[in-house]
Amino acid sequence: MSSQSKTFDFVKLNELPEKPRKTGVIEFRGPYYTPVTYGYLRDLLDDWGEYVDGFKFAGGSMRLLDREKTRKMIQLCHQQDVYVSTGGFIERVIVQGPDAVDKYLEECKSLEFDMVEVSSGLAPINLRDKVAIVKQVQNLGMKAKPEVSMMIGAGAGTHIVGYKTKMRTFGDVVKETTAHLDAGAKILMLESEGITEDLPSSKWRKDVVKKLVDKFGYHTWMFEASDPPVFKWYLKTFGKDVNLFIDHSQIVEFNAWRLGLWGDPNIWKGKNLSYPSTR
Repeated sequence: MSSQSKTFDFVKLNELPEKPRKTGVIEFRGPYYTPVTYGYLRDLLDDWGEYVDGFKFAGGSMRLLDREKTRKMIQLCHQQDVYVSTGGFIERVIVQGPDAVDKYLEECKSLEFDMVEVSSGLAPINLRDKVAIVKQVQNLGMKAKPEVSMMIGAGAGTHIVGYKTKMRTFGDVVKETTAHLDAGAKILMLESEGITEDLPSSKWRKDVVKKLVDKFGYHTWMFEASDPPVFKWYLKTFGKDVNLFIDHSQIVEFNAWRLGLWGDPNIWKGKNLSYPSTR
């Protein structure tokens, strides 16, 4: 056995295609709720990099770092074939006007971000302007990932401040999704607030998720699933090729379920589990 082969490689697992993957794309959260340092990220990717596809600077966290440290973290991800997303910081930048948005996108390009998330969970950006930003991201040679939400004013842990729920209609979500796809976006993020986040499973809006998948296909979407019960439901419902956003702390548990390694009761269902005393 080679030292480079997987441990216990006779145990059968679901196979993952090599990166870059077009389905089963897994993006994980970087610094925000916990600090994800350069050293931690390096070690995480050294051990588990083959199982993830994208890294997201959440909550504009890169604004707190100097450019060189941000660039080093981006380069580290690229060495492991992991793309880097800005997260939804653009809705904070737009507070300072359209010139600031242009400067932001130019700096994203110079720092070699691969993907710019275009969200409006907290900022009431109208759809026409969001589409214009999506187009400008693509004009600069980066990938745009628009975020759509069922909840108005969602994002950044709004539940913590006692946010009073305001919901959009399904028709509004369809209209926004269609506009972004028509503008050339290849994948959209579905915000979890108003769908699953902080809700008991009996109140998850599974109906909304399934209707969006029926209308646009599940490969159109990256679903925010940063709680284990949520990502397990997505895996059970749509299979291992579903695109998900998870927390960095969940990479191992998620892949254990995705690859049929551990946890999922179906691994043992209908199997002959015996070890005869005479062999």
